[in-house]
This record gives sequence, structure tokens and C-alpha cells, in this order.
Amino acid sequence: MGQNKIPIFLTALFITMIFMAVPETGTSTDHTNQSPSLQKGKSEQKNSYANAEITIKIIPSIKKTFGYDIYFHGKLFVHQPNIPALTGNEGFTTPERAKKVAEFVVKKIKNNEIPPTVTIEDLNKMNVLK
Repeated sequence: MGQNKIPIFLTALFITMIFMAVPETGTSTDHTNQSPSLQKGKSEQKNSYANAEITIKIIPSIKKTFGYDIYFHGKLFVHQPNIPALTGNEGFTTPERAKKVAEFVVKKIKNNEIPPTVTIEDLNKMNVLK
């Protein structure tokens, strides 16, 4: 793996571990008392994030830059002090840019896109890079 890809890999691994640690709430695995019309097939998965209480907090980062925290039902879910998909430890140059990306990540979470990856192309489309 190239030196530039190691931070991206570690970030993706960290986010994946966070999502694996969050328990799915409000689900039942016992479908014996349900009518067949209410039973879901194994290929259909319940999206426990669609109506979840997810909040964003813009946080300060190094060199007067900004990152974000994402909370799932009041508990820290994602801590992102630096720009995702890029090497380095600096965050976004403005709180507005950090918020724009955090909202993008929340949208991915609510659409059950786990882990909610952010690519350089996504950042360019949002015009959040320098």
C-alpha cells in the first residue's frame, strides 16, 4: 500500500469499526408471530439510521481549521478533525465547509450507506477544498 493510502485506509477502518459497534435498536429477530405479509426477506435489511436522531457539531482542529463530530442518539458516532480522503491532519478552512461535508456524511448514514465514505471527487463537487 502506498504511503498516501495508509491514512485513508486507517480512517475507513476506524469508521467501519465505529459502525459495527453501534447496536441496532428497535429490531426483533423473532418473526414467528408475524403474518407472512409482515415478514421481511433476508435480502431486505432494516435501515435503523433513516429516522435516527443524528446531530452535527463543528469542532476546532489544528492550525485554525475545522472538523466535525456526528452524534447518533446523543452519543459520539464519528469524530473527523481532518479532511476525509486527504492525507494530513488539517481540517477545513471554514466552519461552513466542515458543515457541508458533515451534512453529506449524515445523508449517507440516513441512506444506510455504511461506512459513509467521502472521496476526493465528492469534496471537489462540494467545492470545499482550498
